[in-house]
Amino acid sequence: MQITYQFRLYPTPEQEEGMIRTLILCRKLYNRAKEQRDTVYNQEGTTVTYAMQQNELPAFKKEFPEYKEVHSQVLQDCLRRLDDAYQRFFRGDAGFPHYKSADRYLSFTYPQPGAVDKTFARNGYVYLSKIGFVRLRAHHGCFRRLAGFRCLYVHTDPHDPSVCMPFYVDLGHIRPVERNQKVVRQRKDFLHKQSHRIVQGHDLIAVEQLKVKNMICNRRLSKSIADAGWRRFITYLSYKAARQGKRLVEVPAHGTSQTCICGADVPKTLAIRLHECEACGLVQDRDIVSAQVILQRALDIVA
Repeated sequence: MQITYQFRLYPTPEQEEGMIRTLILCRKLYNRAKEQRDTVYNQEGTTVTYAMQQNELPAFKKEFPEYKEVHSQVLQDCLRRLDDAYQRFFRGDAGFPHYKSADRYLSFTYPQPGAVDKTFARNGYVYLSKIGFVRLRAHHGCFRRLAGFRCLYVHTDPHDPSVCMPFYVDLGHIRPVERNQKVVRQRKDFLHKQSHRIVQGHDLIAVEQLKVKNMICNRRLSKSIADAGWRRFITYLSYKAARQGKRLVEVPAHGTSQTCICGADVPKTLAIRLHECEACGLVQDRDIVSAQVILQRALDIVA
């Protein structure tokens, strides 16, 4: 498991220009690489792999010298993103990869920041290769969620925060919509507080294995589900529980609302809010019974 920390960056005008130029070049490389994959497959029926495109980078940089201004690992990660998009498509997890427009490619990544000794050598700054030391705002390991227009996301090992994993620079809030950002911050703050409260008060936490992506396809429920942030809430519970040495168990969701704690089937529609079991005589709010069924399943798993 990785924990992601967010810092706000304060680049100089020259550094900002360099970051935007890096982003533009990465997006163009992504689209060129996608075009190559599609052309070769359509004409020859063969697949261009990540390794093949990575090996072509030195020759590509000779043909297009402007790419020498971008760190080599940033370019490699750009190709890896494209490969990940194709792999998700092949697995059936996503649609066919699209070309990236300027508003769809908003960040670039340094995969191995720990390999450069001066990455965090200056207090209050981060060193970005080919760009320089960029001032940042840090809050001793955790930060406020800001509507900034330059953000650095750092991944660390929760058991050893000194181990720095890949980080990426997000330029996606150049023109932030303050009202929307405020709502997003309020929702995240609520989810953080509630997940913290639950983890602090319990050693075992049981949740359903909900396929949120499929549930959002339901037009009547999609907005409510998205607003509630179900998947984000589970993510917060997961890493907070791991960090505190607690246990989070996801149980199969099938039948949790149609089953009694005695094991009998009690079919009911969404309109029926009261659980009434003819087998054992239990009469209770359906949500409370569902929660008890989920807990039973979790206890069976950990037993």
